[in-house]
Amino acid sequence: MPYINLKTTKTLSNENCEAIKTAFGKAIECFPGKTEAYLMVGIEDGVKLWFRGDASKDSAILDVELLGAVNSEASEKMTVAICEILEKELNISPDRVYVKYTGYSDWGWNKMNF
Repeated sequence: MPYINLKTTKTLSNENCEAIKTAFGKAIECFPGKTEAYLMVGIEDGVKLWFRGDASKDSAILDVELLGAVNSEASEKMTVAICEILEKELNISPDRVYVKYTGYSDWGWNKMNF
């Protein structure tokens, strides 16, 4: 039931998207009990983002949403993984990346709630 939404200033190829999606599928395992089996990934590229008032360098913001409470230790590991993925795949510096975490008590799927 995790969802990761990436917004980035970069324009991505299909290959970039596939590599990021695959890497996020492995990284989500930073959270106990979470796997790619229920992971949904959204990627929005070519977004206008100003970070510290500056749009001259590529940036990214990610929303990571989970069923249940967000574990601080796991989210710390996930932030490291996300920054490494974006640096490797898109050459976005970790100091140009924000990651937000939200936990939910209710999550619907397939005509029911978990």
